[in-house]
Amino acid sequence: MKAAKLVATLLVAGMLFTGCGLKNSQAIIKINDATITQAEFDKLLDKQIAMSPFAKMGLGDIKEQKDGIMYLMTSRAVVTQLIISELLNQEAKARGIKVTNKDVDEAIAKIIEKLGGKDQLSAILKENKVTTAQFKKDIKTQVMLQKLARSAGNVKVSDKEVKEFYDKNIKKFTHGEQVRAKHILISANPFQLQQEIEQAAKKDMSDEEMKAAIQARMQEKKALAEKVSKELQADSSKFNAYAKKYSDDQGSAVRGGDLGFFSKEMMVPEFSKASFSAKPNTVSKPVQSQFGYHIIMVTDRRAAGVEPFEKVKTNLKESMSNEKELQAIDKITKAARKKANIEFIDKQYDPEEISNKLMEQLEKAKETSEKADKAGKTQYVHK
Repeated sequence: MKAAKLVATLLVAGMLFTGCGLKNSQAIIKINDATITQAEFDKLLDKQIAMSPFAKMGLGDIKEQKDGIMYLMTSRAVVTQLIISELLNQEAKARGIKVTNKDVDEAIAKIIEKLGGKDQLSAILKENKVTTAQFKKDIKTQVMLQKLARSAGNVKVSDKEVKEFYDKNIKKFTHGEQVRAKHILISANPFQLQQEIEQAAKKDMSDEEMKAAIQARMQEKKALAEKVSKELQADSSKFNAYAKKYSDDQGSAVRGGDLGFFSKEMMVPEFSKASFSAKPNTVSKPVQSQFGYHIIMVTDRRAAGVEPFEKVKTNLKESMSNEKELQAIDKITKAARKKANIEFIDKQYDPEEISNKLMEQLEKAKETSEKADKAGKTQYVHK
C-alpha cells in the first residue's frame, strides 16, 4: 500500500491508528527510542479484522490461518499503520504540535453539523461499533495530522484555485437525471441468513434442513417488508418514523431513510429501476435486491444538468485542502522514515518478510486454481 493512500484513509475516513506506549508488553518493533508492542499490534489487528467485509460475511477466524492470504494482507497493513503512526507522533512532538480539548470539540462540532445532528453521529458510531471515547481519540489524532500538515507549508486553497479546478473539470460536475428518495431496508441475504442460522443452531443441520430454514427466514423478511409497505401506503407521513424503527440501513435510517439525490448508476439495478419509474411521494411495494427488501418513496426529481459553482464551492474547497494536507503528510512521512532507525525485534513483523510470505501464498493459490481449472476441463472433455 502506498503511503499516500494509507494516510488518506487515516486522515479523511478517521480509521486512525492507536497511539504507542502500552506498558508491560513485548516489544516487536523499535523506532528510534520508542517501541511498538505485541499488544498494540493485536489490538489494531482485531479492529481491522472486525471491519473487514470478509469477517462480516462470516468467513471464519482470519487469525487462525496465520499463513493465509487475508491474514498476511491485514497484518502487513497493520504493521505499516503502526510504524507511520509512531513516526508522525514523533515528528509532531519534535515540532511542538499539541492538540487541546477545545481543538477536539471544535472538530467534532463540525462533523455533527455536516451529518445533520448528534443523532446521526451516534447512529454511525453504533453501526461501526466505535465507542465515543475511541471516536474522540481518533479525532484528536486527525487534528494532530492536520496541524502537522499545516506546519509543513501552505496547504490553504484560494477561491481562485477552486474556480479554476471547477472550470477545467466541468464534466465532473455534470450529471444525468437524478431522483431523491427515502428507503427502508429489510435486510434479507441468503448467505448472511445461513451464517446466522449456523451460529444459532445447537446441532448440525443437513443441506435440506438449512435450505428450509433459510427459505423460512426469507419469507419472514418478505412478510415484514410487505406489512411495512402496506401500512405506509395507507399513511406515508409515518415514513420517517418507520425508517428509524425498521430499516437495517442505519446510515439513512437516522435521516428518516433519506438517501439524498442519486443517479441511476449509483444504485443497484433493481433499486434504480423502481426509483426512476416511481410517482413522486408514493410508497412502493417491496423491491428485492441483493441486500434484501426495499420500501421506496421518491420525494424529488432533478433534470440532467451541471451543478452550479456556488453550490459545490464549499465542499470542493474542503476536498482540495484535504488533498494538499495529504500530500504534505506524505512528504513528512517519507522524510521521517528515511532518517528513522527502525528495528524489527521480531522479524515476523517486518513488512518485507510478510510480503514475501504473501507472494508465496498467492503463487500457491494460483497454482491450485490452475490445476482445478485444468482438471475441470479434462473431466468435461472425457464426458
